[in-house]
Amino acid sequence: MTGIELIWLLPVIVYDFYQRRVPNWLVLTGAVLALTTLSLGQHPLGVVWSDALVGAALGFGFLLLFYAVGLMGAGDVKFAGALGLWVGWQGLLPIWIAASLLAAMHSLLWLALQRWPWFPRLAVALSGRNKASGTETSRKRVIPYAAYLAIAAAIWIIWGRQS
Repeated sequence: MTGIELIWLLPVIVYDFYQRRVPNWLVLTGAVLALTTLSLGQHPLGVVWSDALVGAALGFGFLLLFYAVGLMGAGDVKFAGALGLWVGWQGLLPIWIAASLLAAMHSLLWLALQRWPWFPRLAVALSGRNKASGTETSRKRVIPYAAYLAIAAAIWIIWGRQS
């Protein structure tokens, strides 16, 4: 078990929290690494080809619905597809549930800080505004969902290794 999947998740978390986007090169890197470990028969999580491909299709396809109605960014959708290659279809549901709970907490905290601005710096950080200029990013996304998917996946991966 190399932990390469955990190393890949870290820049996803950082990029999405700070820029509210996940670059294509980062998604592609994760997908290529997952496909490489699968082809070499050395997948660190023991996922087989069929489970990984179904996981990628489900991850991409399900979040594509949210992208289609404007609730999610394209990077989140592509990341979910690449994540499905790592965790297979079996890991997606617990990861989605945990990520959605984290995103809901983020949203509730952001909404509360909009109404009662006790911690203005935290409100700015949660909103995704550019720290240098004080302006919002070009995307109106407040919730860095890919970051929460990555955090939930890391917890799922580490917890799964313990049991």
